[in-house]
Amino acid sequence: MDASEHPGVNELAPTARRSVGAGVSVNAAQLRRNLQGWPARRWLTAAAVAVATFLVVGIPTDLIDTPLFSRAVPLTPWSVPVLVLTAALTGTLTATYVGRPSGARRSTGRLGAVGSLASFFAVGCPVCNKLVLIALGASGAIRYFAPMEPYLAAASILLLVVALVRRLIFEDSCPVRPGRG
Repeated sequence: MDASEHPGVNELAPTARRSVGAGVSVNAAQLRRNLQGWPARRWLTAAAVAVATFLVVGIPTDLIDTPLFSRAVPLTPWSVPVLVLTAALTGTLTATYVGRPSGARRSTGRLGAVGSLASFFAVGCPVCNKLVLIALGASGAIRYFAPMEPYLAAASILLLVVALVRRLIFEDSCPVRPGRG
C-alpha cells in the first residue's frame, strides 16, 4: 500500500509530510480536518473512555489517592502527565471505532491496546506490581524495573500516537481488494 491509494494523502504539501509507515505520509492539517469532521457521538465516546482510562489506570496505581490502594514508592514527576496523555489518546483512539464511515478499512491493529497496557505498568509502583515482584523480587524491581519505567512510558505513548494517526489516516479509505484475473 502506498500514499496513492489513500484519498487526500497525495495533495499534502511535501514539506509538511510525516511518514507513518507502510509508505504513507500525512500532515497535521490532514489529521486536524479528520478530527474536525467527527460527530458529537465520537467526542462523547472519546471523553467517556478517557475518563474511564484515567480512573482504571489511576486508582490501582495510586496516582489517584484512594483508601483502596497504597503506593510503596513515591510518585515520579512524569507519572501524572503520562496518565493524562494515555487517557486522552486511548479515548480518542477508541472513538475512531465509533460510527465508522461505511466501507472504511477495518483495522485489526493492537498497537493501542499494547500502548495502554504498557502505560499501566509504566506509571505503577514498581514494588507493588506482582508480576515484576515475581520476576525480579523487591530489590530487582527498584534496581532494574523502576529505571526502565520512563522508557516504557515513552514507548506506550508512542504506540498510542502511531495507532491513532494510522486510524485517522485510513479512516476514509476503502479496503484493498485482490485484483481479478
